[in-house]
Amino acid sequence: MKCLGVLTSGGDAPGMNAAIRSVVRTGIYNGIEMKGILYGYQGLIENQIIPLDMRSVGDIIQRGGTMLKTSRSEAFKTKEGRMQAYRVMREHHLDGLIVIGGDGTYRGALAMTQEGESVVCIPGTIDNDIPGTQYTIGFDTAVNTVLDAMNKIRDTATSHERIFIIEVMGRSCGKIALQAGLAGGAEAILIPEIQPNLNQIALSLQNSMLKGKKFSILLVAEGVMSGEQLQSKIKEITGLPTWVTVLGHIQRGGTPTAFDRSLAAHMGSEAVEALLNHKKGKMVTWNCHQIGLKDISDMLSMSPEFDQNSYDLAVRLSL
Repeated sequence: MKCLGVLTSGGDAPGMNAAIRSVVRTGIYNGIEMKGILYGYQGLIENQIIPLDMRSVGDIIQRGGTMLKTSRSEAFKTKEGRMQAYRVMREHHLDGLIVIGGDGTYRGALAMTQEGESVVCIPGTIDNDIPGTQYTIGFDTAVNTVLDAMNKIRDTATSHERIFIIEVMGRSCGKIALQAGLAGGAEAILIPEIQPNLNQIALSLQNSMLKGKKFSILLVAEGVMSGEQLQSKIKEITGLPTWVTVLGHIQRGGTPTAFDRSLAAHMGSEAVEALLNHKKGKMVTWNCHQIGLKDISDMLSMSPEFDQNSYDLAVRLSL
């Protein structure tokens, strides 16, 4: 391994820049020439490659987003697109590639591995929906972003004595909603993993009002329904005044937390070391405060684990 490339793909996540920094500086420390691919797999196809040195990744550890930019590439899903990408890799003498992203990124990496390329993945997604690792880069920051919004909305909910619904990201995974809801004391958390009982939620809200509670906060993951859909259902059943806040893409941005920066540093370094030790087709993991490696193929055949204990605890504490 004399020359390695790094790219970010799919949705951005806070901490991606910290991971890029770790990858580049670990590579240079080991005498490796480092190059960055702009705009993910599409940039690899289009030969958008730049040299990276120590200074290239200075002053980025605290920044959200990704300095390498990102995109989703339909062309890379085709054999022809990947063949073009491999030709570009040969032109730049890339011996291996480190890709940072979510499950779609991993599927591209698996195809590359099966076609003989040396690739290692770093999980970077706010959804934390990658099986085999307890944490993905960006999740902790996203949860804290939601928690901060909950704290602010609670002030208004208290002042106006209303029910507030907060819609959060997560697609088919409810981990952001669950962890933020548990930490923020939400009265109800609606997530894809548990079929919501809207009548029961509405009854609970009415009982709380009868007992003197003047406001409530509900968190709904986008994979369940929209905040407006939930608002319509609650008003239909209870008639109670209900407001909706959709947090949207602010959950992807912002300064990464200390945990996400530290996680990114460990994962970036481990990814480079894996390639230097001729390990390919791997994903970097973080479990029980330990860094590790798993086969990408194994990860793609698994389903994310659901934290039933946290959900049950949130329900008990919302009474």
